Amino acid sequence: MKIRYFAWLRERLNRSEEDVSPPPEVVTVGDLIQWLRDRDEAADLAMQKPNLIKAALDTEIVPHSTPIGGAKVIALFPPMTGG
Repeated sequence: MKIRYFAWLRERLNRSEEDVSPPPEVVTVGDLIQWLRDRDEAADLAMQKPNLIKAALDTEIVPHSTPIGGAKVIALFPPMTGG
């Protein structure tokens, strides 16, 4: 699956996307965020406050408890404000 990073996540990770193959025990969006943190020091630092990170599975915004299922693209982004 492809992970796309936006806003300050992209800047802190110095990448806008990556292809990953998480292990079977990674079931939910929350599991995925923790797995990304565990495998990469930069991700661990960038996602220190995972509750601030929003997620979209194949363009649909979902809570962290949502199963990843067969999602092809998962977008991770911080809260955004309009103006």
